[in-house]
Amino acid sequence: MQVTPSFRLAYVPGVTPGKWARVWADRLPDVPLGLVAVEAAEAEPTLRAGGADAGLVRLPVDRTGLSAIPLYTEVTVVVFPKDHWLAAAEEVGLGDLADEVVFHPLDDTLAWDALPGRAAVERPASTADAIELVAAGVGVLLVPQSLARLHHRRDLTFRPVPDAAQSQVALSWPEEQTTDLVEEFIGIVRGRTVNSSRGRGQTAPAAAAPAKQSPAGGKSGAGRSGGGKAGAGRTGAGARTAGNRAAGGRPRGSGSGSGGSSGAARRGRPKRKG
Repeated sequence: MQVTPSFRLAYVPGVTPGKWARVWADRLPDVPLGLVAVEAAEAEPTLRAGGADAGLVRLPVDRTGLSAIPLYTEVTVVVFPKDHWLAAAEEVGLGDLADEVVFHPLDDTLAWDALPGRAAVERPASTADAIELVAAGVGVLLVPQSLARLHHRRDLTFRPVPDAAQSQVALSWPEEQTTDLVEEFIGIVRGRTVNSSRGRGQTAPAAAAPAKQSPAGGKSGAGRSGGGKAGAGRTGAGARTAGNRAAGGRPRGSGSGSGGSSGAARRGRPKRKG
C-alpha cells in the first residue's frame, strides 16, 4: 500500500503562511500541506521532536541541528489606548516612553539590550495578558506589528518605533532532514519559479518545460533573429555607403534593408547574362 506524502509546516503567532500555502497547493496538489500553530517558545522543540517538517519561526534559534533562512524583519510598534497622548504622533521614539510603564511579557519576541520605559511590578504571562493590561490603561506594550494586528482591539491603537529592537522571521527545519519537500518549500518562500525549483515540484513541469519555455525561447530566438535583422540592417547600410562611394553617390533609394544582398545580386546578374 502506497503512503501519500504530506508536509507539515509549523508557524508562530503573527506569522501568516497563507500566501505560501496557496503556492504550495498550486505546485504540489497531490501533497497535502498541514499547518501547525505553535507558540513562539514551542517552535524549536516542535521541530526537534519531529512535530513538523519545517517551521516559520522567530529568530534567534539554536542552530545546533537546525537550519534557518531569515525571511524578513518586522516593524516594532507600541500599543496604547486610543485616547493616550502618544496617539498625536506619527511615530514614537524609545525616549518618548521613558516615563511610561512598558510591559515585558514572558513570551516577548524582542531581544532587548536594555528594557525601555519603567518596568511593571510583574511581568505578564503572555502578550495577550499584556494587551488586556494596556486596554486597562496600566501601561504600554512593544511588539512586532503582526502581533499588534493579531491582538487588535477597537479601544487600542499603535505607532511604529523605529529605534526599538526588532523581530526577524525565518524558515527553519532539522538540517539532517532537508528532503525534496523541504527544498520545495524553501524555493517557494524564496520566490523561485516552478522551472527554477530544486524540489519535487519540478518533476511535473519538466514534461511541459519546452512549451512553458517557448515564449522565452521565442523571445531569445526573436532576439537572435532580430540580431540577424539588425546585422542585415547594418550590412545594408554599410553596402549602401560603400555603393554610394563606388558609384559616386547614387541616390540612397537604390538600397533597401537587405541592400547588401540585393546589391550583390544586381552586380552579379550582368556577368551571368554575359
